Amino acid sequence: MDSAPKDMCGIVGYIGSKEATDVVVEGLRALEYRGYDSTGIACIEDSGNAKLLKQSGRVDNLISLIKESAPRSHVAIGHTRWATHGLPNSVNAHPHANNNQDIFVVHNGIIENYQELKEQLIKNGYIFKSQTDSEIIPNLIDYYVRQIGSFEKGLSAALNDLKGAFAIAVIAKNKPKTIYAAKVSSPLVIGVGKNKEYILASDPNAILEHTKEVVFLEDGDLAVIGPDKLKIYNFKKSNKKKPKLELLDYDQEKASLGQFPNFMLKEIFEAPKTIQSAILGRVRPDEKIIKLGGLEGVSTQLNYIDRIVIVACGTSYYAGLVGEYIIEDIAGIPVEVQLASEFKYRNEPFSRSTMLLAISQSGETADTIAALEKVKDFGCLRLGIINTTGSTIARLTDAGVYCHAGPERAVASTKAFIAQVTVLTLIALYLSKGNNKNYTKLLEELISLPQKAQDVIDLAPEIKKIALKYKNYRSFLFIGRGYGYPSALEGALKLKEISYIHAEGYAAGEMKHGPLALIDKDFPTFAIATNTNDLDKIMSNIEEIRARGGPVVAVATKGNKAIKRLVQDVIYIPKTLSHTQPLLLATIMQLFSYYIAEAKKVDIDHPRNLAKSVTVE
Repeated sequence: MDSAPKDMCGIVGYIGSKEATDVVVEGLRALEYRGYDSTGIACIEDSGNAKLLKQSGRVDNLISLIKESAPRSHVAIGHTRWATHGLPNSVNAHPHANNNQDIFVVHNGIIENYQELKEQLIKNGYIFKSQTDSEIIPNLIDYYVRQIGSFEKGLSAALNDLKGAFAIAVIAKNKPKTIYAAKVSSPLVIGVGKNKEYILASDPNAILEHTKEVVFLEDGDLAVIGPDKLKIYNFKKSNKKKPKLELLDYDQEKASLGQFPNFMLKEIFEAPKTIQSAILGRVRPDEKIIKLGGLEGVSTQLNYIDRIVIVACGTSYYAGLVGEYIIEDIAGIPVEVQLASEFKYRNEPFSRSTMLLAISQSGETADTIAALEKVKDFGCLRLGIINTTGSTIARLTDAGVYCHAGPERAVASTKAFIAQVTVLTLIALYLSKGNNKNYTKLLEELISLPQKAQDVIDLAPEIKKIALKYKNYRSFLFIGRGYGYPSALEGALKLKEISYIHAEGYAAGEMKHGPLALIDKDFPTFAIATNTNDLDKIMSNIEEIRARGGPVVAVATKGNKAIKRLVQDVIYIPKTLSHTQPLLLATIMQLFSYYIAEAKKVDIDHPRNLAKSVTVE
């Protein structure tokens, strides 16, 4: 695969009776949580003139340009960019235009053969100004339109030349009442509003304020959107398709800040509701059953599964590690967890009796989608755990379970992890068919867990005081055993991604095999020492750290008084089963990381260099 420039983030487009630039800017604001480094907008004014405005930085910078320019338009497209190649400046920002400045394109994804296409276009007299792969698209469209004489046919020809994953929106000066949109392996949704208006976006959050009626574009779709029409056809096969109208289940109020200073704190505090939403109607302790409607259609196939491979990235990967422990413990099925980015390139035995379980908050994670695509011809069952209905992974998988966590706006995942681990616990119980000694206990514990999660949230002031003592350290070690090990990995990830403090997660049993060399008075450890069969072992690990002068913050179960003599600070969680401890541990570590980041005055919702939905490899 080429090392092509990669751009990703948010697309918004509008055509209708309202001022188009206002609607697009509102949509871009709604996408700021995904991460960005520049933004821009293009419109065809009512006068017939085309206007292109681009700026590095936040959407607020773009708004200033728009106010100065004062465009009047009912057709516009906009973009927020998060770049992995090319400086974050106005030249590399989207939209990009052809040389004649009359065709404008916004693009998410990667054009793998951009260099080859660029060389061909240069030979035909085209000039390029940016460092991006995206700039070839408007010029390639221009080339084919000139050759063929039809805009739609020229656009289709250009799309067929592109290789890679992309979602694009296009407007043209000589097509002032039309937006064109197309996608391949990158999300794009069209909101159908009232009064013959359409809102195009790469994320439903950008259109929720206007409508919940949407059409999800599928791979190979080209949409022609006018003020009174929506036509969709496959640009590879040229066959027309009837738009399929769907209803979003997003709640706009859930996506608003309310009284919270930022989305991350709001979403951490939603942990009790997140657990409740995930188990609602699914956990029935009186009947001693787990009801998972999303799996009922494949229940017969599940009877023959003798191996599960979980694929995910980042926080979802760590949720998968927790799931590995739970499924093997409760259901007795062998599980392995692989990073989706590695899974795609491995050659390994894969049989029909193996199930692939993909975990993704957005349902658009590129590496996880690639993992699903890899096994599509293997004849194996593909399941998904996702939070976003209508997403690519929801459409690729044979069945799955939704998290029902609601929109997650902070880049660093919090409640999505809680929801994913809860759902994995439900799946473990479902697969066990009640044949586990802890089955009934775990059913009952899940019902009481939202209140225990609230008890942890109530510890926030105490956790803040402890966190502030450690805000100036440069490195941190997180350790745990059993269910505490993947929890430690996730805790370390949270601290590093929002506070920029170096942190590592380690299995506590590995301390003597290297990490102990790092311990001194300037290297604190966050130790998970909750009540499990391994508690005496983790206490011994803490003793080793203490003997070498290392400061320790510990999380313990209420009633453990012995730990106080070993550590500088201790945070207590309510008593719960070992299987459900990660759900309470996660909230504590999220709050610990949050308050350190807050004290360091960093942008908590938008950590540097990161994006919410990673839609390219």
